[in-house]
Amino acid sequence: MKPTAKPSFESSPLLAFGAHPDDIEFGCGGIIARETGAGRKAHFVICSKGESATHGTPAERTVEAGKAAAILGATVEFIELDGDASLEVKASHAIKLAAIIRRVRPGVVLAPSLVENQHPDHPRLGRLVRDAARLARYGGVAKLRASAPHAIGPLFFYVVTPEAEPAGELPVLMDISPPKVIAAWTAAMEAHASQLRTRNYVELQLARARVQGLRAGVEYAQSLYAHDPLIFDSLAPLTRAARRF
Repeated sequence: MKPTAKPSFESSPLLAFGAHPDDIEFGCGGIIARETGAGRKAHFVICSKGESATHGTPAERTVEAGKAAAILGATVEFIELDGDASLEVKASHAIKLAAIIRRVRPGVVLAPSLVENQHPDHPRLGRLVRDAARLARYGGVAKLRASAPHAIGPLFFYVVTPEAEPAGELPVLMDISPPKVIAAWTAAMEAHASQLRTRNYVELQLARARVQGLRAGVEYAQSLYAHDPLIFDSLAPLTRAARRF
């Protein structure tokens, strides 16, 4: 019997979870654009329709999210958990997300950071995705037996607002400088027009990316925070570090 081939996480889909229709685009949209531009498939799972937002109806925000995902080259689905501003950390939710992980079978998973000083749905969803990624690989979970177990590669946390950056943790900085990447990311953020009526969130995220880029010696960068230690087979890929100031 031939040994089972290890999954190629380099070519497996990228799966990103968002608590609200714009979280993924604002928090890691440049990274998504860079990955899909290089040929990787990406899928978004949005866990509410933004029904508690000050601006934009759920119908508007659903349409905006669909446009934004298409601009970034991703597919998108909405799921019902507890609703916007009401999300709770429940085993049943983690199992529901684990079933999605088993269906999509991603190599890399992205979720909101676990820092509490942000919209309360964000860290709660981060915890649920963390738990779901673990449950997805357990073969004996009765409610998941309809699908084959799946072990993801890295789980990364993205940051929607500066206050949500984990203190004392070094980020993984992704170079998103190519003009096509920045153009796609900007257009995806601008697709959320209902959220831009009173605040310039697009400029906030672009400014943050410029600062991260200066830190790394590139024009634009976005940060991710690894849930587990990253493992490499060689030092060869590790040729760049952010030590510019």
